Amino acid sequence: MPILIDGKIVSTQIKNELKQKTESLFQDKGIIPGLALMLVGDDPASKIYVSSKEKACAEIGFKSIVKRVPADTPESDVLKQIDEWNQDSSIHGILVQAPLPKHIDSNKVIMRIRPDKDVDGFHPENMGRLVIGLPGFLSCTPAGIMELLKRYEIDTQGKHTVVLGRSNIVGKPIANLLYQKNKYANSIVTICHTGTKDFAYYTKQADILIAAMGVPELIKAEHVKEGVVIIDVGINRVEDPSNPKGYRLTGDVDFNSVYEKAQAITPVPGGVGPMTIAMLLQNTYFSAAGLVKF
Repeated sequence: MPILIDGKIVSTQIKNELKQKTESLFQDKGIIPGLALMLVGDDPASKIYVSSKEKACAEIGFKSIVKRVPADTPESDVLKQIDEWNQDSSIHGILVQAPLPKHIDSNKVIMRIRPDKDVDGFHPENMGRLVIGLPGFLSCTPAGIMELLKRYEIDTQGKHTVVLGRSNIVGKPIANLLYQKNKYANSIVTICHTGTKDFAYYTKQADILIAAMGVPELIKAEHVKEGVVIIDVGINRVEDPSNPKGYRLTGDVDFNSVYEKAQAITPVPGGVGPMTIAMLLQNTYFSAAGLVKF
């Protein structure tokens, strides 16, 4: 029977560890980690994400500031708020929730956040540090994947890892992390994307498959080999009349189809998803404690 890689359990472990570390940080240095979040507009999913992050901060003893502004807020006002938080020594992490309204340039927003407060790990300096193996803040979802591989002791050394997707948020950073010369990395990495003519040619070779393309249940049993480790990053809403909500959440992998062939697999929901907030909190703690040196 495959190992179920449970992100809920691991994220709870991490948050409990961070709660203890936060108490010690305050006792030793009088520092309370502070995370500032901005929500521009009223996108329903974004509202839920921000509220979840705010709640998680409260649970482990962080200070959180949430700035909710209308969708028509000028870009200049958003940048001005970031500047204020950059200068506030009680704020150790800054996050502006994506997606942003079309009149706001997300790249400008990312670039405006100081790299040492970029706990989302999206600033080019942090991305560059990741690529060459220097200390920095890792993008939260890839960092969560690495933590799952570590805590479940998945052997990555010399394994062929196939990454489906090349986004700046998941695909590119996780590929770079997995070929670093580290204990829970050192993989041979292949990236597949929309230009890949026959993705199954590659997925059938994968010892570890990381699916992050945003296509519901794309990967079936015939696309993978026996003993594969599957990390499903996709979170897709598909219609389901049998569900009281009228829909269900599914990953990029057809879980029921591939389950018997897998050595280990993440569920959706409850796999990678919970790890993203846990890693955001960890990055914020690292910033407050001065554990990441720039």
